[in-house]
Amino acid sequence: MEEVKQEEWHFKIEPWITMIPLMLSIFMFALDETISNVALPYMAGTFSISHNESTWIITSYLVASGIVIPAVDFFSKLIGRKQYFMLSIVIFTFASILCGVSNSMAMMIFSRVLQGVGGGGILPIAQAVIFEIFPKEKLPAAMAVFGLGVIMAPIMGPALGGWLTENYSWPFIYFINIPFGIIAFLLAHKYVEEPPYSRKQKNVKLDASGFFFLALWLATLQVVLDKGNDADWFGAAWICKLFTVSMIAFFTFVFIQVKKGKSHTGLIDLSILKNHNFLIGTMGQVILMGVMMASASILPSMLQSLLGYTSFLSGLSMVPRGAGCFLASILCGVLVSKIGIRPVAATGLIVLASAGLLFGEINTTISLKEIALPNFVFGFGMIMAMVPLSNISCATLPKEAQTNAAGVQNLLKNTGAAIGTSIATTMISRFSQAHQMMMIKSLADTNNVYSERLSAMTSSFLSQVDLPTATYMAQAQIHNMLRQQATLWGYVETFRYFAVAVIIILPFVFFLYEGKKEAEAKKD
Repeated sequence: MEEVKQEEWHFKIEPWITMIPLMLSIFMFALDETISNVALPYMAGTFSISHNESTWIITSYLVASGIVIPAVDFFSKLIGRKQYFMLSIVIFTFASILCGVSNSMAMMIFSRVLQGVGGGGILPIAQAVIFEIFPKEKLPAAMAVFGLGVIMAPIMGPALGGWLTENYSWPFIYFINIPFGIIAFLLAHKYVEEPPYSRKQKNVKLDASGFFFLALWLATLQVVLDKGNDADWFGAAWICKLFTVSMIAFFTFVFIQVKKGKSHTGLIDLSILKNHNFLIGTMGQVILMGVMMASASILPSMLQSLLGYTSFLSGLSMVPRGAGCFLASILCGVLVSKIGIRPVAATGLIVLASAGLLFGEINTTISLKEIALPNFVFGFGMIMAMVPLSNISCATLPKEAQTNAAGVQNLLKNTGAAIGTSIATTMISRFSQAHQMMMIKSLADTNNVYSERLSAMTSSFLSQVDLPTATYMAQAQIHNMLRQQATLWGYVETFRYFAVAVIIILPFVFFLYEGKKEAEAKKD
């Protein structure tokens, strides 16, 4: 009966008009993944927290949206897909207001979680609607616009966030969502149609136990990752206990989904991970999302803390990454049709790894122009790797499995982005401490270079103060220089590990099948 309804239904509104509210809401959701990055130092000062703690503002949003994604199908059936889409926009916009007026870290985290809850329903529904409203011959163009919006928005986020923070104040990075949220809601109400099969259904049940253990797993894991470094990891009893709870919740969630997957009553069907392409392609995308979001988080922070960049300039440094993405998105389709998916994906991974190595050569005297090249290469490589992997991961799946595949994939990618951001922050802190311990040994009177530098700097201060004070000031300045260099090395090593993580994916690309015929041939 449902199939008949789908065949009989015809969309009356021009698809490209419907795309306007869809892309506007998608852009808002994706933009807020990174728009906070350049404003973290300002928010950390407002809430009197450390930089490490301020990353919760980013990760809480990613985790919350990741938790909601598997339940989108349930809420769409419960109240109707169009109604749920508009409700998601309302929640997202209202949460943006709360973010802007937050006066404590607790309120900010609550607001960002609520924002993630609203945003989690936007992307999957918009993607499903696009697949429905466009005929097959126009779908590639529509998906190109969709993909460009999803990728470009996080890249534009730091630049826009920096400009708003510098010219107004950090709350405006959230207040800017208000007019766009209202416009998206009104346009969605008018131009997004509601087919019979997407309307409210009766007797809809939620996998409550699965949803609970999913939320418990991701929430506790995020606390462990974000607070672990400050608490000395497993040296703290409460970290051990919380990690145990997280692992128990994870295995319980997996057990429930495997058990209910046979009757199709679970949140997600994990049996799809048995598909060769889907497993490898998804794991590759999880790592790439972790690298992309982590780099987008730590680069503006490095430019502000070490090089003295303003929030706007640190955000502006990300624009060449967008240019690289745009160029790669144009070339990707052409190259895939000529040389195949696997060669393009492998090339993208190599280019992306080289960008990590280029970032590994930065120093404290580098200019904004010199940051542009590795950023451009990074954006170019990311699209060249991500788009083919996204396509090939679902190439051997039947059509009826595509919806579940999208839910599983988006859940894992959001989780990877949040975990990657937390791990990168921890790596910078640990690597900086390690290098400081190694370098501090050189600040000894037996080191002639140190003694000469100390003497010269002391002499420069003698015209202003007495000898003991001048010596103290010289020692303090040298120690600050050492800390700056140690911190720089923390960032350098982290970027190099990004390259290592990307290279790990490379060999697996060649084990992917480019279509169902090749997969069947391999099995035979």
